[in-house]
Amino acid sequence: MNPRQTLRNMVNTMKMAKKPDRDEYQQHFRLVMLGIAGVGAIGFIIQFVFSVITFGR
Repeated sequence: MNPRQTLRNMVNTMKMAKKPDRDEYQQHFRLVMLGIAGVGAIGFIIQFVFSVITFGR
């Protein structure tokens, strides 16, 4: 890959990028927290189910 073209692509990407406003940041934050909570809930449910199954033995 051509280093000059790679640098040009990087510069173009930085020109197009913008800092998110407060509402957009809060929306992304909520989605990320919802995803983390969802994965945690699924993990908790799986752990709980397997602990109940092994407790019955």
